[in-house]
Amino acid sequence: MLLSCQNHTLYLPYSSTHSSKNSRPNIIINCQNPNDIPRRHNSKSTSFLIHHLSHKNSDNHHPSPTELQDPTPHEEKVKLLELSLVRKRTPQFPGSIYAQSPTDSDVGSSLPPLRTLFRSSGDDEEEEEVMIMKALGIRRKVTQEVFKEAMRKGKFGITYIENLVSRLGGFIDYVMIEAANLKRLPQYSQSTFNLRAKTVIEDSQVVQLIRWLKHNSLSYPQIAKLVMMSRGKLESIRNRIEWLKSVHVKGDFIGEAMLKGGDNILLRSDQELDEIVECLESNGVRREWMGYVVSRCPKLLSYSLEEVKIRVQFYLDMGLDEKDFGTMVFDFPKALGNYTMEEMNRKVDYLKEFGLDSKDVGKLLAFRPQLMACSIEEQWKPLVKYLYYYGITRDGMKRMLTIKPMVFCVDLEMTIVPKVKFFQDLGVRNDGIANMLVKFPTLLTYSLYKKIRPVRPQLTHGLNLHVVKVIFLMTKAGVTEESIGKVVALGPELLGCSIVHKLEVNVKYHLSLGIRLRQLGEMVADFPMLLRYNIDVLRPKYTYLRKTMVRTLQDLIEFPRFFSYSLEGRIIPRHKVLVENQINVKLKCMLACTDEEFNKMVKNTIRKRHKFQSTVMKGDTPHPQSLDTGDITTPQT
Repeated sequence: MLLSCQNHTLYLPYSSTHSSKNSRPNIIINCQNPNDIPRRHNSKSTSFLIHHLSHKNSDNHHPSPTELQDPTPHEEKVKLLELSLVRKRTPQFPGSIYAQSPTDSDVGSSLPPLRTLFRSSGDDEEEEEVMIMKALGIRRKVTQEVFKEAMRKGKFGITYIENLVSRLGGFIDYVMIEAANLKRLPQYSQSTFNLRAKTVIEDSQVVQLIRWLKHNSLSYPQIAKLVMMSRGKLESIRNRIEWLKSVHVKGDFIGEAMLKGGDNILLRSDQELDEIVECLESNGVRREWMGYVVSRCPKLLSYSLEEVKIRVQFYLDMGLDEKDFGTMVFDFPKALGNYTMEEMNRKVDYLKEFGLDSKDVGKLLAFRPQLMACSIEEQWKPLVKYLYYYGITRDGMKRMLTIKPMVFCVDLEMTIVPKVKFFQDLGVRNDGIANMLVKFPTLLTYSLYKKIRPVRPQLTHGLNLHVVKVIFLMTKAGVTEESIGKVVALGPELLGCSIVHKLEVNVKYHLSLGIRLRQLGEMVADFPMLLRYNIDVLRPKYTYLRKTMVRTLQDLIEFPRFFSYSLEGRIIPRHKVLVENQINVKLKCMLACTDEEFNKMVKNTIRKRHKFQSTVMKGDTPHPQSLDTGDITTPQT
């Protein structure tokens, strides 16, 4: 077949393999008019051929700017880009002027150079930029496919590969750039991009590293972040994980420590990290604790040795010794490395405003380092304002902070306010609430639903040790509804006692003495701490009261505080004094006074007795009422 187009004659063989039967003569077509071309070719292919031949006809002609404009449509350019860059090209129809497969021998020469797609002109700069970005996007997809193929050869699942590669955009770009740089080397100057990308991936050993990281319990999001953090230096990931294992960081904490240890953790040397560990170990943090400390506060690894020493000295200056410092760091590692020095100093200064000195604050932080995690503006100031509203002074807050510093760590709205509201519902007044919180601040840290407030029976399955205290006091200990507020206000410690091991045992013991339930309730209302004593302490005192002192049970009911006094230190010595002087007084007069008041009472009783005896001897018997001494009963002589 012979095509003649504008004085150009092109001979094209119709078919190199045709049978003699179906052989047809060569056709000569005069192409003076392009419209005369038979539609045996694709219209786009024909237009491109005519355009190509027309440029040959004007070698000595300088084209105008309009003639230099690329006639190829935008959609055609995108297709050419994809055909030039994609890994697997789509098959084309027979007779196409482009190569049909990457395996064709003329695939490199048949495609138009990419530079012909970006003929710059004043109006096409924006389009050129768009085309370049599309070319990069296509090349990036090609790199992703090469990487996925390497992962598939590494025996990874399809879903795992897709999830991981979707998070490795930066590493894919790194591979793409390195593959482009390889073209400068002589041995890769004639190689394809796919081969160069595959070479970069194999040389980096990233697939083997991913397999190793997965074996060490790292999830694919963690692996992706670490690969991105390495910036191509993948060997640093393996080295750092090996170091973490050497300090006893285990399991899932390895990934957390790597990701939260700062951006420079992969850039630091093992020697720098060993110096930090030695500094902590020399100040009381045991070697076997180091893995736990680093796991809970990996930010420590991002500091320099000088910064770590400053933070350690911050606590040592408050009076902490090595033992206290080591246990504090083990209890709450974030207290050492998770907050800025400015923030730590502000919190210490605020705690000193309650009347504490530096050593007191140091002891406080050693016992409850979680205070460093609290916010001054969001937690402490609202709590102080709330306590001040109920009449708790600064000294009272100081006592609360010293006895139970955890109170300053709990949530005000979710924990403290509901408990105070519950006590108000029981009938406790505001001043009573202030006294009970200062006296027993631990109450604010108890669970309202497990230790105090009644709950539905279906929610208490398996929680027999947390049966409601208030209901127990009202039903089993005989406390009336009118007295329960007084009991809670005077003895908030009861709400911290175990029902099975403490309260129920005490109630049964007192009832076994012959005390009725109503009488027991009155005794508890008068002296709530009665139910907190151990039976081993109560039994000898009761035996001495009944057998040695020969007192009635009613005396005990009227004065239940009898059990609060020491048997050897107060009860027996004072009873002997009364027996020696033949004096009989009520238990309250005998025990509820100081030694000076007791001795004075004894002397006054003896003096009155002598006066009475002398009057009798003279025959001037006074009226019996003149000898009434209130609580004192003079025995008959």
